[in-house]
Amino acid sequence: MWRLTLTARRLPALSQRGERFSAATCRLLFSTVQDEHADSNIIREGQAKILLQGNDVFYNKAQVTNRDLSIAVLQTFIEKRHNELLCKEKARRSKIDPNLITEEEDAFSSPGFLAVPKKPQKVDASSIAAKPLRILEATAASGLRAIRYALEVEGIESVVALDIDKVAVEACKKNIKLNGGLALSKVHAELGDARKFMLNHEGEFDVVDIDPYGSAAIFLDSAVQCVSDGGLLMCTSTDMAVLCGHHGEVCFSRYGSYSFNGEHCHEMAVRILLSSIQSHANTYKRVIVPVLSVSIDFYVRVFVRIYTSPLSVKESASKLSYVYLCNGCRSFHLQRVGQVCQKGNSVFYTAGGGPPVSTECKECGGQWKMGGPIWSESMHDAGWVSTILKDLEKSKSKFPAFDKLHCLLTAVSEELHDVPLFVNPHELSATLKCICPSNILLISALNNAGYRASGCHANPLALKTDAPMNVIWDIMRCWVKLHAVKVDKSNRKTIGSIILQKEPLLQANFARRSQRERKVGSKRFLPNPEANWGPKPRAGRKIKVVENKMSRQDLKESL
Repeated sequence: MWRLTLTARRLPALSQRGERFSAATCRLLFSTVQDEHADSNIIREGQAKILLQGNDVFYNKAQVTNRDLSIAVLQTFIEKRHNELLCKEKARRSKIDPNLITEEEDAFSSPGFLAVPKKPQKVDASSIAAKPLRILEATAASGLRAIRYALEVEGIESVVALDIDKVAVEACKKNIKLNGGLALSKVHAELGDARKFMLNHEGEFDVVDIDPYGSAAIFLDSAVQCVSDGGLLMCTSTDMAVLCGHHGEVCFSRYGSYSFNGEHCHEMAVRILLSSIQSHANTYKRVIVPVLSVSIDFYVRVFVRIYTSPLSVKESASKLSYVYLCNGCRSFHLQRVGQVCQKGNSVFYTAGGGPPVSTECKECGGQWKMGGPIWSESMHDAGWVSTILKDLEKSKSKFPAFDKLHCLLTAVSEELHDVPLFVNPHELSATLKCICPSNILLISALNNAGYRASGCHANPLALKTDAPMNVIWDIMRCWVKLHAVKVDKSNRKTIGSIILQKEPLLQANFARRSQRERKVGSKRFLPNPEANWGPKPRAGRKIKVVENKMSRQDLKESL
């Protein structure tokens, strides 16, 4: 009842100024003024605060990592965008390219005129005003994310917090009012269907943020049209059961890609989402450039820039691949959907060649399953990741989920960005029924054989490498020779026995090598801070608890 206390404290001060109150007025002040937030909890996150009443509007504190990461990426985007505008202005003023010279300038430079060549104009960075951003949060719910953008990120003109639920929009308006003047001036809550809204505002927003409860598939087509040229699309999908292969047919209907369950299913989920966004963008002569794409907890989150480029659209098929997965030893191979060929100065585009495998797996004789297509180019931009990580370390206190975010970005910065998917040494060892070698030994063996290797942010047990599967299995065969396993002679048809019957063509060298790329002393994975750290019930749903009214005496009598 803080408003009541505030009013009571103001009464003596008002009386000192000579203002008198009748008994009726006093009763009115103390009886009718009630705390409008008395039955609500105030949740603070970053510089923002929101009201939470029951389960009317969705809020999940596990998503604080998502929001912190979005703010960090958004700050880097503003910085990169300003530098790009600065470079364009410098090029325009300095007239480096002769094609930029106008007809009037060309006339004055003809022999009939004694023209004095002008020196390139110096461009002062401060003279170019940063173009303020317009942001759309298409599924705003409580508006917490939109409010944090407005309060914590500089260079934002306005944030539209959109939601289709009237209750959510009303809650969002209350939260905007609760956060004061800056939020009121920048954040605007609106009621509407996100798909229709984005179609009606084609190319009007520099940043579009999609974070729905469930799949983002229905929003992708309108989202790629709503983003301005060179803008940023931030997208979350939480339907991991679909993206990770438990319902491959549903994944194909939503994202145009067939998923299957495997060791690398979480990274494959990220790549399926990127492939779907690229497919929608290509329809409108646009392409995507991923700057950061991650799998976190129970969802995937991607950050891509969208450009209009009909020429680059032709290369899209060469950035996608089908995945062949053995149903026995779990070996996998990739086949590009298309390829870019060059002959002399001519560039042409053809279908990808394949298949890259025979009818049976050469390692174990198993059959192949085919999934995809998936995005098989880099999921991250190394420069962006480095900048985000540095900015994050400079403003540690600003991010509530700093520790987890720092671990995540450290793992991302160390992984091989140009290598799709990964293997799990524990699964390889389980297949061969042997002791699992450490990742350090396997990475050393791969490095000694001339290949690259690293971990992966999506799985602490993952091993990314550009070595083919036959080399990986040869290294495991060599490991088994050094660490003998008991072979079941009565059953030589097991997958592990079939693989070990072949002699390795490569003699592995397990001598340890220093990993210069790895940051010493930095954590990469943290345990969940509390139990049940994951998705929550959808907004508005009430968990009904049915009480058993049967007493102990009744229970005894019934028995």
